[in-house]
Amino acid sequence: MAKYLDPKADLTFKKVFGEQKDLLQSFLNAVLPLKEGTEIESLEYLSPEMVPENPAKKYSIVDVRCTDNHNRQFIVEMQMYWTEDFLQRALFNTSKAYVRPLEKGDGYDELRQVYCVSIINDIAFPNLKDEFYHRYVPANIEHPENTIKGFETIFLELPKFRPSSVSDKKMMVLWLRFLTEINEQTKEIPAEMMENKYISKAVGIVEQSAYTDAQRMAYDKFWDEIVSERTLMKGYFRQGHAEGRAEGLAEGLAEGRAEGDRARQISTAMSLKQMGILSVSQIADATGLSEEEIDKL
Repeated sequence: MAKYLDPKADLTFKKVFGEQKDLLQSFLNAVLPLKEGTEIESLEYLSPEMVPENPAKKYSIVDVRCTDNHNRQFIVEMQMYWTEDFLQRALFNTSKAYVRPLEKGDGYDELRQVYCVSIINDIAFPNLKDEFYHRYVPANIEHPENTIKGFETIFLELPKFRPSSVSDKKMMVLWLRFLTEINEQTKEIPAEMMENKYISKAVGIVEQSAYTDAQRMAYDKFWDEIVSERTLMKGYFRQGHAEGRAEGLAEGLAEGRAEGDRARQISTAMSLKQMGILSVSQIADATGLSEEEIDKL
C-alpha cells in the first residue's frame, strides 16, 4: 500500500508546484477568477524576490513565482499559520512584483498584472465563518464594482474548505481536496481524484517512496520547525494579551481614582457653596475646580 507525504510542506509543495509547470498552470486556472479566453496557456518560473526575513517565521511560508504567456505575474504562497502581519506581507509582495519590472524611462503601460494566491493552513478571517475564498482588489468604497486593474490577492483558508461549498469549479475542488485530504494518514486516494490526470500526477509526486532518506529527514524537520514556530507565536500572543490585561487594569484603576477625586471635589464645592461663607474664588482655591465649574453647581 502506497504511503504519502503532506503536499503543504516545503519540500512537497515545491516538488508539485515549483517543478511541474503543468500542475501549477492547472491549479492557477482553477482558483483564479480568469475570464474565458484569458486562461493561462503556458508558464515560466521566476527567481524568488528578496522579501524581509523574519527569523520567527522562517519555515511558515513557502512560495512559487512565475509569469505566463499574457505577461502576467503569479505568486503562490503556502502559509502554515496566520498572523496579522502576513496580510501586510502579501500586500508587500504583490505591490513589489507589480512595480519591479518598471525601469527608469519606462511608461506605466509597461506594468503587468500580478496575482498573489495565498493558501492558508489556518483560520485568517474568523468573522467570515462560512467563506474560505477571499478576493481583494483596489476598489471604490462607494462603488466596489469599480476596481483598479493591476494586482489581485486571493486568500484560500483550507480549514474552512468543504467540497460542497464550490458548485461550479470542479478543478478547484479537486486541487483543494488534494491539499486538505492527502497526508501521512491517507491510506487510499478517492477514485475521482485519481481519474484526473493533474491530481493523479500530483499524488504520485507526494508518495513517500519517491523521496530519499535525507529528503524525508528534511520533511520531518520542516514539521518540527512549524510546531516550534506556532508554539512561539502563541507564546508571544499570550504574553501580549497578559500585558494588555495588566495595562488595561492599571489604566482602569487610574481612571477610577481620577473620577473618585473629581467626585469628592464637586461634593466639597457644593457643601461650601451652600454654606455661603466663602466666595467662588476661595472655593476654587480650596477644591481645585474652576470658577466656571463652581458657578454651574
